[in-house]
Amino acid sequence: MPKPNWRISYNGLSRIPGFEKIFTNFSITHAYTASLSMNSFTSALLYQDVSRFGYPSFMDTTSNSNNFIPYYLVPNVTIQEQFSPLIGFDVSFVNQLNAKFEYIKQRQLSLSLIDFQLSEVRSTEYTIGAGFRKRGLKLPFKVPFSKKDNKELENEINFRFDLKVRDNVTSNSRLDQQSAFATNGSKEITFSPTIDYYLNNRINLKLYFDQRRVNPYISSAAPSVNTRAGMQIRVSLAP
Repeated sequence: MPKPNWRISYNGLSRIPGFEKIFTNFSITHAYTASLSMNSFTSALLYQDVSRFGYPSFMDTTSNSNNFIPYYLVPNVTIQEQFSPLIGFDVSFVNQLNAKFEYIKQRQLSLSLIDFQLSEVRSTEYTIGAGFRKRGLKLPFKVPFSKKDNKELENEINFRFDLKVRDNVTSNSRLDQQSAFATNGSKEITFSPTIDYYLNNRINLKLYFDQRRVNPYISSAAPSVNTRAGMQIRVSLAP
């Protein structure tokens, strides 16, 4: 049976005496979501309930399966559930430093009533993030076209670091056999540091680096590494 969805967040730790001098925010999060769906269904034209007991009365002799003919024919049923997150922490310090941690568990079950197979996908994900914001950054040199001599800028720079590790495995089970075999799966590691520099409310400069490594668990797939890096300049022309 599907379970009710919930989400619990608590941010009262920063109000404990003594903690307000260290943290501006300390929140703990726990959440669960689930869904039950089917892609389609049709009514069986050969369905009969002769005894009027509320269940099928005739077997399917055309496909040699000897299954009873139901009123509804459902080809596929899918159940998705996830703890997103199972446990999560979001911390902000008084020195503009913030940190984040999330532990996520996911599962998807797909039952096919056409070929009588059950496909299961299990995923585990860890996310670690940290950031730092600095205003009035001091540079070791004088900024061109700047009238200030103290080498201090009246703007903001944000440093961000995120590391994500995701482990997922797919297995298939046949309903007429007592065996399950893995069909797919991999371990993904994503590393993405960024630097955002806000020159003013119209110009934003961003330096980014994003690398994703995929190590498959099956021999038919090869490991892969995707890397993106560059610089973005955003200019707002809005009045």
